[in-house]
Amino acid sequence: MSSLIEKAAQRLAQLRAAGVEVPEPAPIAAAGASAVAAPPPAAPAVTSRRVELDLDLLARNGIVTPNAPRSRLGDQFRVIKRPLLHNASGKGASTINHANLIMITSALPGEGKTFTALNLAMSIATELDHTVMLVDADVARPAVLKNLGLPEGPGLLDLIDGSVQMHEALLRTNVDKLTLLPSGTPHQRATEMLASEGMRRLLDDIANRYPDRIVIFDSPPLLLTTESRVLATNMGQIVIVVQAGRTKQSDVQAALDTIEACPVRLMLLNQVRSEPEAAYGYGYGYGYGHGRGGEPKPAT
Repeated sequence: MSSLIEKAAQRLAQLRAAGVEVPEPAPIAAAGASAVAAPPPAAPAVTSRRVELDLDLLARNGIVTPNAPRSRLGDQFRVIKRPLLHNASGKGASTINHANLIMITSALPGEGKTFTALNLAMSIATELDHTVMLVDADVARPAVLKNLGLPEGPGLLDLIDGSVQMHEALLRTNVDKLTLLPSGTPHQRATEMLASEGMRRLLDDIANRYPDRIVIFDSPPLLLTTESRVLATNMGQIVIVVQAGRTKQSDVQAALDTIEACPVRLMLLNQVRSEPEAAYGYGYGYGYGHGRGGEPKPAT
């Protein structure tokens, strides 16, 4: 075998010396060596579904949209979001676990919590240094997607039970820095699911995956369901919407008592006009107060 190889090499040298162009021979694989397999094709990028929000319609319904002209309501939410973002960025007086997880709730239904959650999320979406995810955590009576004119679909509860992946539930929107997470498929054991280890792991992932992300949870009223109280145990900041002239002080105090373990609690005084011609969401004014481990200051 070696003599044949030597003769072939000598003949090749003679041909090249005579000016004959001879291509280099292909390499011979060693005996028993297997051919190198081509690398598999790259998997297609996984992206979430994109939905289009009717920003003109939302603006007519009192929602502060990113490109809307400056307004009194928009300025109010600029004031409201600043201390929340300050805490979420770790610039507060003390370090808060999951400070970027912010729950919006109320003592009773009809006090404007969903309207507040929508406007707060829209306002944060205009920030240069933050993105925002709005989660419909009112699993008994979801309202976020309805207010945005979108159909319900897989969401929070489906992520907890593992029936879908995050990209299948999350909705990207035409507001660049805003994503939505629906409440998901209704479940008779929703409270137990929100209190589960799976929920805790999900919240850890949501809170820590992106350092610039603020997550707003539209939660059920505190005195109406148990889901909100369970959800509150995992939140870094809680905002309670109080309707002026309607909510009793005793109800507000009872609601505060249910979330006393949360390090940051804030109250927003919602002063809705009583005129019948006032559209939903107009005429809102807000007071602001907070407490860290103690009683919150009364909203003014």
